[in-house]
Amino acid sequence: MFAYYLVKAMSWLICRLPRGTADALGRGLAAALWPLVPRKRKELAKGQIIACLQVEEAEAERIAKESTLRFGPMLMEVLRFPIIKGHIQDYVTLTGAVDEVRAQLATGRGAIFATSHSGNWELMGGAFAQYGIPLVGVAKQQKAGGMDRFIVEYRELIGMHITYTSGVREMYDMLAKGWVIGLIMDQDPSRRDGIVIDFFGQPTNTVTGPAAMARFKEVPIFPVQIHRGTDGHHILTIEPGVRVEKTKDKREDIRRATQLLNDRIEAHVRQYPEEWFWLHDRWKSMREEDE
Repeated sequence: MFAYYLVKAMSWLICRLPRGTADALGRGLAAALWPLVPRKRKELAKGQIIACLQVEEAEAERIAKESTLRFGPMLMEVLRFPIIKGHIQDYVTLTGAVDEVRAQLATGRGAIFATSHSGNWELMGGAFAQYGIPLVGVAKQQKAGGMDRFIVEYRELIGMHITYTSGVREMYDMLAKGWVIGLIMDQDPSRRDGIVIDFFGQPTNTVTGPAAMARFKEVPIFPVQIHRGTDGHHILTIEPGVRVEKTKDKREDIRRATQLLNDRIEAHVRQYPEEWFWLHDRWKSMREEDE
């Protein structure tokens, strides 16, 4: 549990620094660690950027570095959750189809938020909770017990209900009780669990959870994204809800909805490429299948 108490102490310290100082410290820390990122991982990110955005090598290197350095300020914001709680308007503006979401929740049935590893997705979940939208954050359990305890504690501190990716039954139960299930859908699953759609013009193995869950429970999926402006303030946007068709062809229903959701993610990444997690090997399973 040493890691837990160490990070708690860091949080206590960061909460006592001015916001701008904490941001600068985070970026400086990330810049200092950038040389330690394995060259193979940097080349992977650069190659993915070139393939997706058709930019020159120098621009791809810049985007790869910026998308990594943003983790510094992102970490500082997570450590500052005790300060951010109760003052969310100073950090995040909620916009878009907010009324549509509230109208859906007023029916007593839940909804699904589908998003990506773009911007500060940790702050995104907390912002929804602070704005009165009951959110279930779906998390992957960390191998290190101390860090897992800290992450869950801080997510709950800012208002989220946390369940692990293995807790599918709980997700359905919470959905039936009128909660919103937050799902990140831009990581590479196993070929057995995914479905191949088009993403940046490339065949891409993609999770089916959001579409499958929405189809089964007949609730809307709201694509959501968060963007951090140059002034450090975040804009959290809810797009209009997507309804998954329920025909006799279940797999095709899920494929169409999954494609639509990934089109929304792609559009956001094209607009703010420095904010996406390019270091993730997004096409690993597809590449291994071809080998």
